[in-house]
Amino acid sequence: MKTYSDQMCDWLVEQGFTHCFFVAGGNIMHFLNSARLRFKCVPVVHEVSAGIAAEYFNELDMNDKSKAFALVTAGPGLTNIVTSIAGANIESRSLLVIGGQVKSSDLSLGKVRQRGIQEIDGVSLLKSLCKSAVTLTAPINKSKFISLVSKAFRPRKGVIFIEVCLDVQGKPAEEKFNNLPKKSEVNSNDLPRATHKQIVKVKSLLTKAKRPVFLIGGGVSRSDFREIYPKLVELGVPLMSTWNGADRIPHDEPLNWGRPNTWGMRYSNILIQQSDLVIAIGTRLGLQHTGFNWQQFVPLGKVIQVDIDKRELTKGHPKLHMKIYSDASYFLDKLLNDSRDFEISFVDWLNFGNKVKKSIPLSDPENNNFEGYWNPYEFLAQVSKQLINGDTLIPSSSGASETVAMQAACIPYGVFTITNKGLASMGYGLAGAIGAAFKTRSRVIHIEGDGSFSQNLQELGTVMVNKLPIKIFIFDNRGYASIKMTQRSYYQGNSIGCDIESGLGLPNWIRIFSAYGITCHTIDVVEKFSQNVVDELNDPHPRAFLVPIHPEQTYFPKITSEVLADGTMMSRPLHLMTPDLSDFQTLEFLPYLACTVTPD
Repeated sequence: MKTYSDQMCDWLVEQGFTHCFFVAGGNIMHFLNSARLRFKCVPVVHEVSAGIAAEYFNELDMNDKSKAFALVTAGPGLTNIVTSIAGANIESRSLLVIGGQVKSSDLSLGKVRQRGIQEIDGVSLLKSLCKSAVTLTAPINKSKFISLVSKAFRPRKGVIFIEVCLDVQGKPAEEKFNNLPKKSEVNSNDLPRATHKQIVKVKSLLTKAKRPVFLIGGGVSRSDFREIYPKLVELGVPLMSTWNGADRIPHDEPLNWGRPNTWGMRYSNILIQQSDLVIAIGTRLGLQHTGFNWQQFVPLGKVIQVDIDKRELTKGHPKLHMKIYSDASYFLDKLLNDSRDFEISFVDWLNFGNKVKKSIPLSDPENNNFEGYWNPYEFLAQVSKQLINGDTLIPSSSGASETVAMQAACIPYGVFTITNKGLASMGYGLAGAIGAAFKTRSRVIHIEGDGSFSQNLQELGTVMVNKLPIKIFIFDNRGYASIKMTQRSYYQGNSIGCDIESGLGLPNWIRIFSAYGITCHTIDVVEKFSQNVVDELNDPHPRAFLVPIHPEQTYFPKITSEVLADGTMMSRPLHLMTPDLSDFQTLEFLPYLACTVTPD
């Protein structure tokens, strides 16, 4: 007998879904039985990994248009996936979560805490984190189901949560549920578009500018950017990217001026702050991008923000000259439709910016170098040399391993990278690497700190059983390095719960990996990336490497804050990273901000 869960799975197949990341449970028994016959079903050990893997799978918008969803049971299955739902929501990424629920007759409906076994009110729990969250107490037709699912991908990406009562899953399929969706409900051209007047005004501002930059965010899809990229290069305007847009611009592109951020490349921060026009496309311009001292973001210039989320345009920071509610790719395509409209040249600006870029290293000279330990910036330089077309680089989403990667990684053409700094949750990286490996079917380079990796290390089982080509590098610094650094900076050198000495328990990594049948060894700082390491990187099997990082390693440059007398924090603007530039460097690299460069 064909069931309603069979019908729902058939509809998902029609919409391009190919993979299901799940943890089995009684309240999804019918749906899981239907899914196993229609999708590549990947069991993970913890539900949070199902959501992260599906998010990263979908975020890799390649020529392969396949999609993934997460499937979890009711109760703990749902509560366990909440973190990944929050992360996808913050980063505005496509994630469909199908959840089980008790029989419709067993729902408590708010009258008692619980009636059905494992029952919780999933919709009430998740509605603030989802574009739509619904409970199906009766079947809905194909039109309504596909319309709901499609909201995860258009017009703005986001999270859709559908919990399906157990009895609804098992109902007999009926032809009346197969009503075809109306074209306007699913395939309508519902993306917001910049107006002709707005495009003309931006062109006018760009023509008048002396020191413009384009800031490319993750809202510009990879496939669209590859088509637009030659026109951007022809235009000759310097290009920067957010962390979510980091793999759009090849590192060896002369116009690539890096990634500004509170943990950004110093030369990028210096240059964006001296721009007289920043056109930010497909980025929410959050506090990570502008600095917490957003009042001093681009102090000498105009900022144009192009975003598909109206709320990001009206949130009040940073100060905007133009707010353009539009799909990012559409805006770029129209702006560059005829480059002959522009009669512009930025020779002086380009020469200045390239001099700054060439003169300022990615790793500040004041960083510690401990004998027998890696300088993490040097390690990223070595990793970057190994990246080849088709690779995916997955840094952790929290801590020094991520910030160093996004400051120092040189990402060549054809290499993808994904992180989730919005939530900044520890334990994200391995599950994200799993999702990326299933999507690309190619090598994944995963970098994570030992403290962060500990929070999700059970997914080594998923890596092992699927023989995924993931190369894991663990920053072995015996704890939470970034938390330790923060505690010591602001609390008179005291620390708690951030390393073994202050009570944090971490495993013997060689034994952990051995238990999962994964080869692991330490990369010697003297031998660096020896031929043996290179050979293991090229091996199709999973491999793990320990990267010894001294617990007292410093991570400069960075934006620092001062604790004021009233207990509040005052952050420096982007161009005043710590440690300070010398007086000579200040005059040389900050001429346009000469009157505003003192830390006071």
